[in-house]
Amino acid sequence: MRERAGPGADWRPLPLADGQSLAVRWVRDARARRLKLSINERGIRLTLPPRASERSAWAFLEAHAEWLQRQRRDLGVDPPPLRLAPDALDRLPLWGVELPLVWEEGRCCRLRQDGEQLVFSYTSRSTGERLAAMLRDFLEAEGRARIGALLPALLPGIPRPPTRFRLRPMSSLWGSLAPGGEVSLDLSLVLAEPACFDYVLVHEICHLIVPNHSPAFWHEVSQRYPGWRRVRTRLRQDGLALKARLNQLLAG
Repeated sequence: MRERAGPGADWRPLPLADGQSLAVRWVRDARARRLKLSINERGIRLTLPPRASERSAWAFLEAHAEWLQRQRRDLGVDPPPLRLAPDALDRLPLWGVELPLVWEEGRCCRLRQDGEQLVFSYTSRSTGERLAAMLRDFLEAEGRARIGALLPALLPGIPRPPTRFRLRPMSSLWGSLAPGGEVSLDLSLVLAEPACFDYVLVHEICHLIVPNHSPAFWHEVSQRYPGWRRVRTRLRQDGLALKARLNQLLAG
């Protein structure tokens, strides 16, 4: 009888030759037909078929250990720990630029832009969670302001306008369109250069015309954003690091 890693998912260390280890999330999936490794901003995941043995899983991991190390380093999905606090952070990314961050103690908790710098007001009782919530609100407001500026030029020719916009951290997608017309955008796009945000917004808006990724859909995208291929390539290259940076900042 084959061994199992147990129900659900659990994190296990994969020892490396240099004495360090990689944390790997083991996930049993009834739909899986083979062992599969994936890596994203949340870490490393090993997907196992229901009847895969632990012995075969460990052998599979050991055979791919060097690849995992290289991927984690190259993709930047394992950033160092970050504390959102006055004595720990002096810059923040916004629209593709690392802006100086000035901390000031005051009567309320607030993040605002002042010229070429950001100013984070805090109180003696401000926790990391509270500061992270303020940062998230600030980034969401930035994204909504950009949507408001771009939308009038995008709506002509659209059969129906979006019903709602949501900006939130997304694990793998950059955006999505719900059947009811709600558009979701990854909040990490606010950290990237504006072209990335603009392309994903155009992409989702065009799905209101063509719901699939047929040539007709890409024709609509090209009409509204001719340089979409270059931006899509950049997101594919740097996207995981961008998502990881947002997770790092919002961890508080």
